[in-house]
Amino acid sequence: MYKSPPNSFIYLFSKNNQRSMANFGLILVLDLIFLIYPVVYGYDPMDPMGNITIRWDVTTSTENNHHIRVSIFNYQLFRHVEQPGWKLSWDWHGKEVIWQMWGAETTEQGDCSAIKGDTLPHCCLKEPVILDLLPGAPYNKQVANCCKGGVLTSLTQDPEKYVSSFEMIIASASNDGSGPRMPENFTLGIPGYTCGVAVKVPPTKFHEDQGRRQTQAVATWDVICSYSQFRASSSPACCVSLSAFYSETIVPCSVCSCGCQGQRGAAQCVKRGEVPPVLQLGHNELPTPILECTRHMCPIQVHWHVKQSYREYWRVKMTIRNLNLVRNYSQWNLVVLHPNLRSITQVFSFDYKPLDQYGDINDTGMFYGIKYYNDMLLQAGRSGVVQSELLLHKDAGIFTFNEGWMFPRKISFNGYECVLPSPDKYPMLPNISQFLAPPILIIIVFSFCLILTIF
Repeated sequence: MYKSPPNSFIYLFSKNNQRSMANFGLILVLDLIFLIYPVVYGYDPMDPMGNITIRWDVTTSTENNHHIRVSIFNYQLFRHVEQPGWKLSWDWHGKEVIWQMWGAETTEQGDCSAIKGDTLPHCCLKEPVILDLLPGAPYNKQVANCCKGGVLTSLTQDPEKYVSSFEMIIASASNDGSGPRMPENFTLGIPGYTCGVAVKVPPTKFHEDQGRRQTQAVATWDVICSYSQFRASSSPACCVSLSAFYSETIVPCSVCSCGCQGQRGAAQCVKRGEVPPVLQLGHNELPTPILECTRHMCPIQVHWHVKQSYREYWRVKMTIRNLNLVRNYSQWNLVVLHPNLRSITQVFSFDYKPLDQYGDINDTGMFYGIKYYNDMLLQAGRSGVVQSELLLHKDAGIFTFNEGWMFPRKISFNGYECVLPSPDKYPMLPNISQFLAPPILIIIVFSFCLILTIF
């Protein structure tokens, strides 16, 4: 008879295992390796391969300087980089300087007094911070895929705008004759992202003359950065409320889902109808959130309503409400995990794409606004709401009204996982007696008694 392997931790420390101490030593060694070599923390089961890749291409190289093309690829299915955009930084190994730059700029030039000559470098900092140029930058400063203000769309939502690039010429300012080296300690300047070490990969190939000629980089390195919501924020950013046609109960968002009113560190809130205070906007920064006062204190609320049930289909209404008084969400998206999404028949008012990341398992889908119609979720108020309805087929063998099956397993807004109510609070199916009017009950009871009397 086949026996499943023992649990690894129990096996390692079993008294009967003579190699337990050796295995324990191996674990310590592996832990030390992970501490010595930076690793990228973060994993999203709805986008297991998602990451942002920084590609460093040396396009030309001489003894004294390198021409570099840096590209930032957003390989995430639904999480995009919002304003104020990426803010790329790294550490130089030696005394490297950036002489010229196109498609981006550093926030500071730094101290270039050691450089002699009529023209000073663009940046002499050991830890330069690079910003993407804004749209409308002068043509002589532009390169392909630049000048978006650091904003990157997701790979699924807009595959034409998921990459950003800039070029620069770097050189070494040291007198030892060594050329510039690959930097280290890359950061994106976006909350939640952690970058690993640079890894040398096969040189990138470029197409010229409408694809008839192909060139390649002298050398190429990739830096992989992944996202963790725990690193991005200490509190959630959205919550979910539930209701159904068969129940009078509306399950609200859980109390203090994203914070509590008056709690230290919680967002400022104003009561409905009150005028928010005057904002002091920082340079290239998002305004401090000001929310409508609610019990859950989330800037985004998603409502899932089981609207109707037909013989072969059932209908859901989704409502997304923006409760942030000072922010619009452009190119928003909503990712839903539900087993019946494999049989979705029609989506009204939203665009939809399935996210099939596990072979034949099709239970995750991405909803987002139709371009120029509802792709921007406006700030809190009458216009701060978008809605859609879904028509799904009742799959034989899995569809049921019982135990909250009709409600989503997981929802995320713009990549932020939303807080769902506790399952024991989901709208429940009423008793059969509640479907029947009192006169009908009286007739049934009277008929039953009459039958007993006759027999």
